[in-house]
Amino acid sequence: MADVLRDLGPAFLGSRLKRLGERMQAGAARITTAAGLPVQPSHMPLLAALDGKALTVGQLVQAVGISQPGITRGIGQLIELGLVQSRQGDDQRQRTISLTPAGIAALERAKLHVWPQVEAAVRTLCGDGMDAFIAQITDAEKVLAATPLDLLATRTKAEALTIREYSDDLAIHFRDINTEWITAMFQLEDADREVLENPRAKIIDGGGAILFVEAPGRGIIGTCALRKSGSGFELTKMAVRETARGLKAGEFLLSATIQRALSMDADPLYLLTNSKCAAAIHLYEKLGFAHDAGIMARYGARYERCDVAMRYRG
Repeated sequence: MADVLRDLGPAFLGSRLKRLGERMQAGAARITTAAGLPVQPSHMPLLAALDGKALTVGQLVQAVGISQPGITRGIGQLIELGLVQSRQGDDQRQRTISLTPAGIAALERAKLHVWPQVEAAVRTLCGDGMDAFIAQITDAEKVLAATPLDLLATRTKAEALTIREYSDDLAIHFRDINTEWITAMFQLEDADREVLENPRAKIIDGGGAILFVEAPGRGIIGTCALRKSGSGFELTKMAVRETARGLKAGEFLLSATIQRALSMDADPLYLLTNSKCAAAIHLYEKLGFAHDAGIMARYGARYERCDVAMRYRG
């Protein structure tokens, strides 16, 4: 049988480390039992943290670095074994946890008969790379303590995205991506077809710009245009493929397009949209656009579906 966790690589590292931990814990449990101790390997960090001191549950959470429910469950088990005791602390709102005489004896026995054997086995397991492996785990723990994995994933997505400039071979993406979102919510209008079928003539040659966002392994996933409009520019035809939602590509692309417009001295920089596009409007507002009655009066008739006009305020 194939090893699924091994073959799936880094995306399943957490599960693979858990499997490795369970295998190591099972061996450590047998060593602990052979030493005549009634505890489990998961109890050892608690006993070590309480060595010579009394701590609250909150302090144990910080010292051991696992969740409060896990700490509370482990303490309850050790109390049943008679190895720790819970007492009212100086602060009446908190209780302190400390080792009993039996707990002190168990800890000393673990130091003598369990920990050295487990450490020797781990050194044999890891060989010359042990110190580097431990250091890498420490570094990973520090990073995750500061930035959870889901936020790291979001940052990685954003950093992986790149902006591409318009070229005629990308015109098909400009047409298809915009056709996808427009026909999903509205109907293509003549004004849409005119631009989507002739992007170079209608936008590039007129002094505008078209940007694309590309993602590794996915290719072009979004596009946005700046069409020259008097002394300013209309930000138009911004869309991201439905299959690429969640990559923050829209915000990445919109930010790049705004910066391009500012470098071109766009005044005004405006856009026309529809109130049904609530998510897009929220993004526009987030990045500095504001609803503008003047823009609506001047340009709103360009599209039948337009009932929202916005101007970039920065």
